[in-house]
Amino acid sequence: MTRDVFHKVYFSLGSNLGDKESNIREAISRMAGLIGTVERQSTLLVTEPWGFESSNSFVNAAVCCSTTLTPRQVLEATKAIERAMGRTQKSADGIYHDRIIDIDILLYDDLHVNDPDLKIPHPLMHEREFVMKPLGEII
Repeated sequence: MTRDVFHKVYFSLGSNLGDKESNIREAISRMAGLIGTVERQSTLLVTEPWGFESSNSFVNAAVCCSTTLTPRQVLEATKAIERAMGRTQKSADGIYHDRIIDIDILLYDDLHVNDPDLKIPHPLMHEREFVMKPLGEII
């Protein structure tokens, strides 16, 4: 009999369009269904946009999930959640946009991944207070 191995994955979530707090709650609910048990979540933090100009403030949070998924499967699940919630474009090459939801994988156990489309730990997390403050609450 095979036993499932559970991994701890930390995420950063952000929304600056629509009902931002509701968007974060919906994303967390979807994560529980697609990724695994939500073990901890931070309080919600209101922040100004980072890396681009927008008149829309952000609501940010951090979440820890326990999952049996691989890092690649977690990435696919976060992309599926973003698409299901109406996100049509991902930020690329340092060009950022307003977004209904953004889910970034910050940490996956002590694993290091350096694929073109998946970097763990998240390479810019230490530069972003809107990531580190909520993450600090739950780590």
